[in-house]
Amino acid sequence: MHIAEGFLPPGWAAFWYAFSLPVVAYGAYKAKKRIDEDPKSKSLLAVAGAFIFVLSALKIPSVITGSCSHPTGTGIAVVLFGPVITAFLSILALLYQALLLAHGGITTLGANTASMGIVGPFVGWLAYSAVRNRIDVKIATFVAAAIADWVTYVVTSFQLALAFPSGVGLAGVMASATKFMAIFAVTQVPLAVIEGVVAALLIGYLIQVREDVVAGVTA
Repeated sequence: MHIAEGFLPPGWAAFWYAFSLPVVAYGAYKAKKRIDEDPKSKSLLAVAGAFIFVLSALKIPSVITGSCSHPTGTGIAVVLFGPVITAFLSILALLYQALLLAHGGITTLGANTASMGIVGPFVGWLAYSAVRNRIDVKIATFVAAAIADWVTYVVTSFQLALAFPSGVGLAGVMASATKFMAIFAVTQVPLAVIEGVVAALLIGYLIQVREDVVAGVTA
């Protein structure tokens, strides 16, 4: 989910930029290295990036929180390329959305990348890595996509709670985060399930048409 332009205080906006940019830079390096080693992966990178852009552009606004609920689209990228390259693809999608669709924002780009492009995908990748050799790859992809989406919404809730706590200290942050999560859950929980199904269907299709995908998703 995206935090709207200008919604975060400058200090927190800067903090999330500082958190996100090193990961994104490393992701850009890994993406270039991947293309240099396997030029055919360029088309898969494009598919994964487009999937993130299209799905995360489908938004359900939440006026109360200053954010919105939507699929993240990061599950396919996580399965095919891992979380670091996913961070790079995510910030590109978020940047284009901020510039072309007024979705998210430049001041909140660091925070949105941290939640949707870094923490959510990393946890989704951990879940995928834990189950990929035990269950069908399509089901493992569903797990990765759904968990990445849910974790994204939890991180966004804490980002907003840290910036706007409902009281003093940790208790105020936790109380505020709980309220944000309760608001988001109404739409985000079913959206994550739908996203998982779509991601599973897409990975199944890619496996059928691209033999090189099989090695990537089962490695």
